[in-house]
Amino acid sequence: MRTGTLIRNASACVCLVALAACGSTTSLKSGASILIPAPVDLSAQYADMAKGGGKLFMLDPQASAVRIYAFRGGRAARLGHNHVLSAPQFVGYFFLPESGVNDAHFDLQFRLDQLEIDNPAYRANLGSAFESKVTPEAAAGTREHMLGADGLQVDMFPFVRIHALEISGEAPKFAVHVQVELHGQTHDMWLPLTVEGLPDHLSANGSFVLRQSDFGAQPYSVMNGLLAVKDEIVVEFQLQGK
Repeated sequence: MRTGTLIRNASACVCLVALAACGSTTSLKSGASILIPAPVDLSAQYADMAKGGGKLFMLDPQASAVRIYAFRGGRAARLGHNHVLSAPQFVGYFFLPESGVNDAHFDLQFRLDQLEIDNPAYRANLGSAFESKVTPEAAAGTREHMLGADGLQVDMFPFVRIHALEISGEAPKFAVHVQVELHGQTHDMWLPLTVEGLPDHLSANGSFVLRQSDFGAQPYSVMNGLLAVKDEIVVEFQLQGK
């Protein structure tokens, strides 16, 4: 394999694939049934919540940032790239009931086929680990491998959803128990969340780590792992609500 082809293949990262609601099922090659997702109508859900009082915030994609970081690995990791994926479009809501933040509700949902791959402006602000230049051709290769039938299968699993189950703490620092719906599977985890500005406006910042293999997705690799993407990825969000 030519070196250029090898590096382009290594640039393809496997990251979030998710579902956002109940749908139909299909069978994979292994014979296991897996859920085909459909989007959740968050607007209707949160409008119903707000009927009884409290404050409803709609998250603003233009004033917010959702980033996914995937890291190079393998014995020849230096030939690959770390990757930054961003969600310029998403739907999200935060409902603050009159009883306070500990009883609040929060959802964030976006599509993987709308992710932006390796925006140079985002890479430029991340220091030496992301200082390598990713050409448009390499970014296109990353998208092809990530979204294809042998990768993220976004035709089947286009949605990512983060749903808050429980919020504990006091302003501005909270621990949030979230449900992440990903690649036909759902897993719960706790993450730290900083919430400021309430009740007049909303600013919510947090991050968490996902292992792709926990959700049945295999990190991309070539040549028996000579170049690979590490299993662990970082999801980071800075959200503004209005």
